[in-house]
Amino acid sequence: MLRIIVAVSLFIGSLFRIEPVSAQTVSEAIRLNQIGFYPNAPKVAIIVAATDGPFQVTTADGRRVVYSGSLSESRTNAISGKTARSADFSTLRTPGTYVLVIPGLGKSYPFSIQANIHQKLAAGAIKGFYYQRTAIELPETYAGIWHRPAGHPDTRVLIHPSAASATRPAGTTISSPLGWYDAGDYNKYIVNSGITMGTLLSVYEDFPDYCRSMAVSIPERTNQLPDLLDESLWNLRWMLTMQDPADGGVYHKLTNARFDGMVMPDKATADRYVVQKSVTAALDFAAVMAQAARVFRPFTRELPGLADSCSTAAVKAWQWAKQNPDALYNQDALNKSFEPDVVTGTYGDRSAADEWIWAAAELYLTTKDDTYYTAVNLFPDENTPLPSWPMVRTLAYYSLARLSKQMTPRGQQDLPKVKAHILRLADQLKQDRNKQAFLTPMGKSASDYIWGSSAVAANQGIALIQAFRLTNQGEYLDAALANMDYLLGRNAVGYSFVTGFGSKTPLHPHHRPSVADGIDAPVPGLLSGGTNANAARQDKCPGYTTTVADEVFLDADCSYASNEIAINWNAPLVYLATALEALQKKR
Repeated sequence: MLRIIVAVSLFIGSLFRIEPVSAQTVSEAIRLNQIGFYPNAPKVAIIVAATDGPFQVTTADGRRVVYSGSLSESRTNAISGKTARSADFSTLRTPGTYVLVIPGLGKSYPFSIQANIHQKLAAGAIKGFYYQRTAIELPETYAGIWHRPAGHPDTRVLIHPSAASATRPAGTTISSPLGWYDAGDYNKYIVNSGITMGTLLSVYEDFPDYCRSMAVSIPERTNQLPDLLDESLWNLRWMLTMQDPADGGVYHKLTNARFDGMVMPDKATADRYVVQKSVTAALDFAAVMAQAARVFRPFTRELPGLADSCSTAAVKAWQWAKQNPDALYNQDALNKSFEPDVVTGTYGDRSAADEWIWAAAELYLTTKDDTYYTAVNLFPDENTPLPSWPMVRTLAYYSLARLSKQMTPRGQQDLPKVKAHILRLADQLKQDRNKQAFLTPMGKSASDYIWGSSAVAANQGIALIQAFRLTNQGEYLDAALANMDYLLGRNAVGYSFVTGFGSKTPLHPHHRPSVADGIDAPVPGLLSGGTNANAARQDKCPGYTTTVADEVFLDADCSYASNEIAINWNAPLVYLATALEALQKKR
């Protein structure tokens, strides 16, 4: 009788046995968040292969099935024409580390289910800014294997002829230290620092309690400021040096005449210049300084006088912009009039209309002076453009919504307009996302796949978070989380786009320190630009294998159009990861 029972047990076990993990291979066709999921949140993987039927979630060793389900009906990717199915295991809530298995296809990369699943990512994305610091050594204590000598002290920066004034003639020098390297290059740009700083300061304004609890391994970690603000200060102090004290104007950028080669920062010693004052730089600067005055006001003991200095600087920059409204930065025209030619990042703009709106809103909220509120038309139409460095108008709406209770009666009259703008954008993003191949707001249109598309996904997530904060409707939060899933692997190329976070991440970003340091692993916590439909045409890097918009990505350091990093991309990643952590208990 015992032999019969054993035989039957072995037969039944053979029907339901999952192959040991060593016998299974990772299938690149299984796309999911490679870090993992919150216990009470949606959990979805996308399968881009001609398969259907069952799936299982198993323990990491593959020996125990913890969840079984069936793949969804297929959906067609409107961009590529390929089909996709989803594996939904949202009801699995037990913390642990798992893999998803498709019989006959393979297993996924391992992932975890746990509370605070994106906590390390949020801190790591902030730490990414530390690695971008100029003018300071990064010691092994804080930088690990990516430690390096200081680069670009910027204590003797030349006044470019385009920036010359009576008090600062061409060829004279100023000191403009600190700040972050903007991207894969070693220059510093006010316009791109504008949206970057606005986003980081908004993280603190929206989630101050969580930010105060967040620990990041940076040299200032033991002081009384939240680490996010400590890191932001490194760039804020540089920005203050970019204002001409004589007239309040702000230099557009601090830059070499040409890009450095692929060398370490301390080996890049070409002359540096501050270049032409521009109206967009002045207004972005004014917005950031006004917001910084609010954020740092409670820290007068730790930072005496800083909030006042920021407020004064903001007003001076605004006044300069009013006197020079047509001072747009045109690098081609500049190079026809002045030498040396400057061929680094342009950050030019055809109009400063959106910068006026952002600066006016931030100055109004900080000063409570209605003249700023009425200085420009804050609502010129019903559009709510997704924030990006050349389009910052919607940052004004975010700030007005977050501080609505502190507005004057004049501003409160328009609060319904503010909310309508934000909800209109968020509703457009979440509409029909469940019909998309990857079930994400990102990728509903091929136009999402531009230079820096990863930041598009992250900024879409921020818009959805703003809508959740206004309504407390969970569908906005779930849609934002879906875009985090996109960034961490649930996408058409199967990469987690954050260096060092996930199983398949960029190893060769267009980032000079990561290329030149002789270390195989790139600097961690940096968001790669991501899929870019036009990348091959823009950077002409050899190796692209497709022209399908959501698949054009190349993990090569020459692919600056798809695989560079940038501070204005990392900032919305910080926001999205921090927001999801702070809000996880509200679902």
